[in-house]
Amino acid sequence: MGKSELTHIDQDGRARMVDVSGKADSKRSARAEAFVSASPEAIGLARAGLAKKGDVRAVAEVAGIMAAKKTSDLIPLCHPLPLNSVTVTIEIEDAGFRVTSEVSTSGKTGVEMEALTAASVASLTLYDMLKAVDRAMSIDGIRLLQKSGGASGDYAASGTGT
Repeated sequence: MGKSELTHIDQDGRARMVDVSGKADSKRSARAEAFVSASPEAIGLARAGLAKKGDVRAVAEVAGIMAAKKTSDLIPLCHPLPLNSVTVTIEIEDAGFRVTSEVSTSGKTGVEMEALTAASVASLTLYDMLKAVDRAMSIDGIRLLQKSGGASGDYAASGTGT
């Protein structure tokens, strides 16, 4: 892929925010995920709701929602978007936490970055809330699962069944 094919790079190789003023509003959505590997002790505390900092899942889910709303403040070339909905769900599994985010808007550009940011920050919040019992946790597999809408059409990651 050459420089001219990257939308955030101009013909001189300089960063730019893409001009979306000529695009029509359309319904757009995206889903992303991450996985936080954790020790049995950390998982047990979260499952029982006994972590010193409180309900780790509830706090991390809210942190992910807040992060999606602030994506353009964190990622330099992202457009600020009016979000119609943001959902972050954390499921406790045997080896850790599966974090899934879903974001939607009606706008001129997609919400992939908002979904990825939500999953990432929710994962970081889990780490922060449980690090006293498990500093070896790892955050892996941050990825876009699905996106719909816009000129580029729909996308589904392989193995997602969507």
